[in-house]
Amino acid sequence: MTALWTSTSVQEWHSALERYETVVSGQGVARLPELDTWYRGELPGLIARRHPAHVTLPELVRLTEWKMARGVWRAPNLILVRSNAPEVVVATSGAALATVPHPTAPVTALAKLKGVGPATASGVAAAAAPSVYPFFDELVAAQVPALGKVAWTLGYYARYAEAIRARAATLGADWTPVMVERALWAYVGGKAGAA
Repeated sequence: MTALWTSTSVQEWHSALERYETVVSGQGVARLPELDTWYRGELPGLIARRHPAHVTLPELVRLTEWKMARGVWRAPNLILVRSNAPEVVVATSGAALATVPHPTAPVTALAKLKGVGPATASGVAAAAAPSVYPFFDELVAAQVPALGKVAWTLGYYARYAEAIRARAATLGADWTPVMVERALWAYVGGKAGAA
């Protein structure tokens, strides 16, 4: 399904984005609306108020729960994420977010944490810098024809993020990669896997 991706109608993109919360609620996942509200509404501010910017272990765990609730639940990954030492999460995420706006460095650095793949790492980066990084979602990636089959690798994320950034730029200055990602996810109705 690539109809929204190929659309040049900003109104069509806005309509898809406006459906995001409705689609989140329609997933039938008990905690998803609460986790999504926290992820979109609270986490970015928490990160922004810290110097240096970073996430804590409880935030990384909650973000992982959000990602899995929006996609596919992978209990072993969550166990691994919880096993990270709190001070390692703070240090690793602080060092990673210090590399913003490098196109891939924050995601690469965050993916060194236990249980954190490119999708979870991109969730941290997107919360910290939505004007640079989109969350890595399988349903969204599948709508970008030039990317080919989704691969949960850092190289694939780099191509994905660049495509989403380019689409945001064509939609106008008020569009961020995060907005493009959410519009595409809502457009297809949500629910897919994310590594």
